[in-house]
Amino acid sequence: MFKSLLVFSVLGVLLIPARCDLISVCIENDNDLRVDCMIEPKPNKINSYEFSWSSGTKEFLINTNVSGSSAEGKFKDKSYVEELEPHGYRMTLTGFTDELPHNTTYMCKISGETARVNVEREQLVPCSAVSVFLKSSGSWIVCVLLFVYQTHS
Repeated sequence: MFKSLLVFSVLGVLLIPARCDLISVCIENDNDLRVDCMIEPKPNKINSYEFSWSSGTKEFLINTNVSGSSAEGKFKDKSYVEELEPHGYRMTLTGFTDELPHNTTYMCKISGETARVNVEREQLVPCSAVSVFLKSSGSWIVCVLLFVYQTHS
């Protein structure tokens, strides 16, 4: 009884911080930068998006569909955005892996809601499904392992 209580207490503590990140940044096999923005758009609003990065005090707009805004000249024709199901957008930036700042804040804005993540260049992970899954759901894996241990003992 005490063992079950202990295991489920640990599960409860681990489930509290478990969440899915709204933005993830990774490097594709061909060295393109990929930024996934999983903000759910608000109903009855036109879906607008902006992808940018900042380093130091300077922010650079990479891609947008907002009327009146435009990407920095060096990013024009170097990025593209695709819609993700069930919601969100993916921006891919080609040919800039070597030029990434060392410490960068990546930002996305969908219909006015912003998500951001700070990433050091050396910490960029490959875009494999496994590495992205582990990065965003590591605590869930621990919970599942504890649950399996409890049910089999």
